[in-house]
Amino acid sequence: MIERIPTKKIFVGDVAVGGNSPLSVQSMTFSKTHDVKATVEQIRRLHFAGCDIARVAVPNMEDAKALKAIKNQISLPLVADIHFNYKLALIASEVVDCIRINPGNIGNKQRVKEVVKACQNRKIPIRIGVNSGSLEKMFDDKYGYGAKAMVASAEYNIKYLEDLGFENIKISLKASDVQTTVEAYKMLRPLNNYPFHLGVTEAGTLFHSTIKSSIALGSLLLDGIGDTLRVSITGELEKEIEVGKAILKDSGVLKDGVNIISCPTCGRLESDLVKAVEEVERKTKHIKTPLNISVMGCVVNAIGEAKHADVAIAFGKKTGLIMRKGEVVAKLDEKDLVERFLKEVDIAVAEYQ
Repeated sequence: MIERIPTKKIFVGDVAVGGNSPLSVQSMTFSKTHDVKATVEQIRRLHFAGCDIARVAVPNMEDAKALKAIKNQISLPLVADIHFNYKLALIASEVVDCIRINPGNIGNKQRVKEVVKACQNRKIPIRIGVNSGSLEKMFDDKYGYGAKAMVASAEYNIKYLEDLGFENIKISLKASDVQTTVEAYKMLRPLNNYPFHLGVTEAGTLFHSTIKSSIALGSLLLDGIGDTLRVSITGELEKEIEVGKAILKDSGVLKDGVNIISCPTCGRLESDLVKAVEEVERKTKHIKTPLNISVMGCVVNAIGEAKHADVAIAFGKKTGLIMRKGEVVAKLDEKDLVERFLKEVDIAVAEYQ
């Protein structure tokens, strides 16, 4: 079991972030926020995909004024992403569940103080969002591109808020490359106990983002670092949630749903393993019970894997075995294996509950 580094617990709406709370998965709409209908539709899509927190961009007054209508039509906690114009943050703070800003680019301390006071009045957190591509000039000049500049910016902005008596904070340190992202989070983690929002920014298309995010976020999670995350994908919203949940599950942080163990294809196969695994994956997608299930194409590794699986198939030549926790429960023709396997999975789910 991974031991998470203890952090302060805050709340984004009714979602706890930090402490011993379950890690949450976030995403961000790509609609123009002032298009209330489109934005609400995207947030509802995220809700049904399993998203925990939704974020919207608020670059202008029209977007800020649309937040109330959006909030009234959704159930997910809402985060407003704001840069430069503190007046937008003041309007948003009346409605949303969290403000994402860089205090350093909001302007003078009096403006930041007004934003802090507004967030204090409604008891909503501020996310300090440090991005390697938009650092304050003083840190860019001193350190150049890299983790040191990001951490220096984060510490500066944290102190900015702390000096105003505000500690309802979460932090993100996002770069577009894996190494800088991981280094920055690891460098900052010992220096405070605020919850971390993990992510690799501008990570690219589904293929590239999945790889970058899995390496960076997986590495951090295995070290006990991270309290909430977003997988940034140039593509469909639902994929961000799907990949984020998979990273949590496969890193061992989230005990939710089936873990499918299947062997790589090789010359020993005597069955259509790919078709079988695809069917099993499709028909077990709805299951939330944490089960290990194994679909193996021959007996070389199947028996060993089956000992550690709740339910397993070991395909042979036109026949195969169904096993429960390493014990053979049936030997059947190949055409009947998947159907029986799925029945045994349903039984295992019922027994677990």
